[in-house]
Amino acid sequence: MKNQAYKIVLGISFLSLLVAIGIYLTQGIAESGPYLILFFTLLAISFRGFEKLKGFSYSLMIFAAVTMAMFYPAYFVEVEGYKLSNLITPLIQLIMFGMGTSMSLGDFIGVVKTPKGVLIGLSAQLLIMPIIGFVLASMSGFSAEIAAGIILIGCSPSGLASNVMSYLAKANLALSITITAISTLLAPLFTPILMKLLAGEFIEIDVLKMMWDIVKMVILPIGAGLIFNKVLKGKANWLDVAMPLVSMFGIAMIIVIITAAGRDSLLEIGGLLILIVLVHNTAGYSIGYWYARIFKMNEKDSRTIALEVGMQNAGLASGIAKEMGKIATLGLASAVFGPLMNISGSILASYWHKKGISEEKGS
Repeated sequence: MKNQAYKIVLGISFLSLLVAIGIYLTQGIAESGPYLILFFTLLAISFRGFEKLKGFSYSLMIFAAVTMAMFYPAYFVEVEGYKLSNLITPLIQLIMFGMGTSMSLGDFIGVVKTPKGVLIGLSAQLLIMPIIGFVLASMSGFSAEIAAGIILIGCSPSGLASNVMSYLAKANLALSITITAISTLLAPLFTPILMKLLAGEFIEIDVLKMMWDIVKMVILPIGAGLIFNKVLKGKANWLDVAMPLVSMFGIAMIIVIITAAGRDSLLEIGGLLILIVLVHNTAGYSIGYWYARIFKMNEKDSRTIALEVGMQNAGLASGIAKEMGKIATLGLASAVFGPLMNISGSILASYWHKKGISEEKGS
C-alpha cells in the first residue's frame, strides 16, 4: 500500500511537469514556476519509496529549493531588512561543528596506518582540482569574479558527502574519512595559498584574511565539536541523529541564498556554468581515479581517492565567498557544484556498488 502511494506521487510529479511545460509554451516561463517547484518536490518524495532511487531524494529537494529561489529570489535575499547572506557563515560553522562531533582522534590514526593512501589522496586533492579549475576558468570567458569562483571550488577541501559516497561505492571508508579530515584541517593554509597563485590574476586575494576566515569557519567549530564528542561521548546520542539533518538543511539553505543573490547572473550564464562545473566535477573523479592507479593503489583505494578529489566542500567555498563580500559572483560556482556533485556522486557510487570489488588486497 505504501509503495503504491509513492507511485501515485511519482505520477502526480510528472503531471506537474507536463502542466509546467504547457504553461511555459502558452503563457511564458514566469507562470510555470509553481508547477516546476511542485514537480521537483513530489519527485523527491516519490523517490523515497524506491530503494535504488532514494539516494537522489535530497538532491532533488535542493533542486526544488533552487527553483524556488530562481523564481522568487526576493524571499531569500532579505527579510525585514535582514540580509539572509549573513546566515551563511554561522551555518558553515554549525555544519563544521557537526563534523567535529562525529570525529575523534582515532580518525587521524589512519595517517599512520595508511600513509601512502593519505599522501596520494592529499596530493591529488591539492593538485588536480585547483589546476582543472584554473584551466576551465581561463577558458570560460566569464567575468573575473565568477571565473575565480570556479578556481575557489577547486581549491577547497573534500566534503563530507565523499564519505557517504565512499561507503556506497564499497570504497575504503576509513581512508575517505581520514583524507576529508586532514584536507579540511589543512584548508586554512593551502586554500588561500592556492587561490593567491591561481586566482590572483582574476581577483585580489588577501591571504592572511582568508586564512583567518577559514580558521573561524572550520578549525574552531571542528575543535569545539571534537571537545564536545570527547566530553559527552555516549551521552548525547540525539546529536548523532540531529546533526546530519541539520547539515543537510544548512547546505540546502546556503545554496538557496547564493542562488537568489546571483539569480540575474545565473539567468545570463547558467547553462554554460552548469556545463563547466559538471566537467570540473567529473574530471576530478576520472583523473583522481587514474592518478591513484598510476601509484599502484588498489581498486578500493582508487575509488576513494576519485570521490575525495571530485567531491569538494561547496559549503566552505560559499562561506569564503561570503566573507570576501562576493557571494553573488564568487559564490555562484559552488552553488551549482553542490547539487550536481551529489547527483553525479550518487550515480558513480551506485555504478561501483553494483560492479563490486575484484581486488581486495591493500597496497
